[in-house]
Amino acid sequence: MTVAILGAGVMGEALLSGLVHAGRRVSELLVTDRRPERAAELTERYGVEVVDNPAAVKRADTVLVVVKPQDMGALLDEISDSARPGQLVVSLAAGITTTFIESRLPSGVAVVRVMPNTPALVDEGMSAISAGSHCDEAHLSEAEGLLRSTGKVARVPEKQLDAVTAISGSGPAYVFYVVEAMIEAGVHMGLPRATATEFVVQTLVGSAKLLSDTGEHPTVLRERVTSPGGTTAAALRLLEDGKVRADFLAAMEAARDRSRSLSSGEPV
Repeated sequence: MTVAILGAGVMGEALLSGLVHAGRRVSELLVTDRRPERAAELTERYGVEVVDNPAAVKRADTVLVVVKPQDMGALLDEISDSARPGQLVVSLAAGITTTFIESRLPSGVAVVRVMPNTPALVDEGMSAISAGSHCDEAHLSEAEGLLRSTGKVARVPEKQLDAVTAISGSGPAYVFYVVEAMIEAGVHMGLPRATATEFVVQTLVGSAKLLSDTGEHPTVLRERVTSPGGTTAAALRLLEDGKVRADFLAAMEAARDRSRSLSSGEPV
């Protein structure tokens, strides 16, 4: 089956790279990009054929749409005449509903909406997928198989995607924000920046692996680090006094609400 990736930005290339590394033949892949220099770069790096959007859709069995939300309407208008019933269109555009996509394409096109995140760049992504009105099990399985090349995949009802966007889609930024703050704290307390960075990053990697490998609840793991009257207890008390937990909740609700507004057509 031929797969077309419309849009060769950061996430588009992550998908392309993941598919190639997962064993997908380059002859079964098509990529689109409007910049000639970018097209030449992708051809040289992966040996993939770069074509225009309508041609890619005509030739593909499955189409991965990896463009910015504000570009989706124009792209769908461009490929509408090339799409066909039964074809699978997988959209990674934040906030764009399956209903909106289906309304711009021929009746019977199967649409799957995806909320990915940037750890897909290192094949550790977390993608949520939701089915449109014309999707069957085969379409969902195909989408899952493609996205597993860059990490884990889970099915969720489309009404939950705004919450997923707030937790998982935007989640890496929260983690990087905390890491940045911890590194700056280390520097403030006298550590060289390189040393602080190494200790914080490895602490993050190790903690994530501990969560993943043990399956323990984070509260249990946190309590194992927190000795009564110790250093960790002193730090956590300050975080609780500062209402950091409540601020995280409010921040994620703000992200969810913004995702909802994008779905309703508010300006980006």
